[in-house]
Amino acid sequence: MEAARYQATERLRDGAVLEIRALRPDDRAAMLASIGRFSNQALHRRFFAPKRNFSEREIDFYLNVDFTSHVALVAVLSEGGQPVIVGGSRYVVCRPGCAEVAFAIDDPHQKRGIATHLIKHLIGIARAAGLREFVAEVLPENVPMLKVFERCGLAMTTKHERGVVHVALAL
Repeated sequence: MEAARYQATERLRDGAVLEIRALRPDDRAAMLASIGRFSNQALHRRFFAPKRNFSEREIDFYLNVDFTSHVALVAVLSEGGQPVIVGGSRYVVCRPGCAEVAFAIDDPHQKRGIATHLIKHLIGIARAAGLREFVAEVLPENVPMLKVFERCGLAMTTKHERGVVHVALAL
């Protein structure tokens, strides 16, 4: 499986067609537009702060992935006949066999099952790459993300520490 060329199509519960594909460097404007549709609460849940602005270095980190140690997928819906990035997921290898995983769905598109589809595809890519575990840090109030992890079909362990839930998922 070549992660850098990954592409799949899913159907959401409401019937909408969701394209899941590898992030591309030319997605910069669409990714920044997506962040603009996040509420302060959603940004806080993802970045642990209501982060509205990103430095060029941060943008470079998020957009220029190598698809080996850093894999990123985007979720694309058609709106008014135009493709719109509504969210994404990624993993970054943090030690051999293990990667930290993260998700973000913009506010207008939450609660449609997008993260559930993204994690399924990210799991497939990670397994093909030989990874054995995903880890994540989640704020306790981010119940929707915790539910995505609980329902993804992987064995999950959690540890609560200093206002953060440490999640481990066995691949």
